[in-house]
Amino acid sequence: MARKRRNLNKVEVRENQWFTTFSSTITALLIFFVILYTFSTMDQGKIQIASQGVLSGKSTAANNQSTSTAENTKESLSANVNINALYESSSNFIEENKLGASVEVLKADNGVLLQLRDSTLFETGKADLIPESKGLMEKLTKLLKSVPNNIVVEGHTDNAPINTYRFQSNWDLSASRAVNVVKFFIDQGNINAARLTASGYGDAKPLVDNSIPENRAKNRRINILIVATEREKK
Repeated sequence: MARKRRNLNKVEVRENQWFTTFSSTITALLIFFVILYTFSTMDQGKIQIASQGVLSGKSTAANNQSTSTAENTKESLSANVNINALYESSSNFIEENKLGASVEVLKADNGVLLQLRDSTLFETGKADLIPESKGLMEKLTKLLKSVPNNIVVEGHTDNAPINTYRFQSNWDLSASRAVNVVKFFIDQGNINAARLTASGYGDAKPLVDNSIPENRAKNRRINILIVATEREKK
């Protein structure tokens, strides 16, 4: 009888251990699911807020890009209209004043170009305006004063080297010629100096190859650029 009681006690102990383990497992699972539910609820709120922020950011970026594109397009169209208007008015002026033999009117990316051969304004290798150029320069002054735009005067030469007591390079010669043209517009034409800029390029920007005399003559020039993308400083 003693052995049976001992065996019964062992079975009861085992059954109690199993029930305790099962209860602990169920409790742990319940706690785990509660935690999962809590985090899932929090994550949904966070995801919703985050998604709203992302969508708002995308919407703002798209709006900014659309506005920027529209502004750039508007500026581009405005610049093109300005260039066309300048080209038409400049061409009419040159034709009415019979200056076509001396001045060529061209469209540039940033304005309208009045192109003159160097022989129209200067002697070979010199930068002083010749007396015969005064009438032409006075008429060009009228044209430039009739528009409110800034003006850039560019000097260009061929690639024939020059080295004199006054000009040590083609760059020196082209810069001096551009400066003297600008000085005429300021001193004789009373054009606001703030509108004018002088640039010398030497032989760095040829129109054609310098291999023959006729081409070198084309490369020796003065360009008067009427800038279409900027307004004049009054």
